[in-house]
Amino acid sequence: MRHRKSGRKLNRTPSHRKALFRNQLQQLIEKERITTTEAKAKELKRLIDKIITLAKKGHLHAWRQAFAFLRNTRVTHKLFNDVAKRYDDRASGYTRVYKHGTRRGDGAPLALIEFVEKPKP
Repeated sequence: MRHRKSGRKLNRTPSHRKALFRNQLQQLIEKERITTTEAKAKELKRLIDKIITLAKKGHLHAWRQAFAFLRNTRVTHKLFNDVAKRYDDRASGYTRVYKHGTRRGDGAPLALIEFVEKPKP
């Protein structure tokens, strides 16, 4: 039974799952929107909300914690300087997930995940 077990396994080992979500977090922060399967998008939403809340704190320890997971200086700078400042007045709910049809090869349900607020030009 899965009582008190959070998160989806997605038929991957823990190290593969961590690498998958690290890559998707980097791409979402960099490109502002990505298309993936529904299950991955729902799980990614939990992670991105936590990391943006961490970035809103803005202190050095938060920066180091975010960098330890993301492992990309450019993406971490964008997270702290652009994305976190955009959501200063918002408590949570930084992303939205849209259902986007099915994948052509295997019929997996696709979803589009994007930030709620667009960057100011």
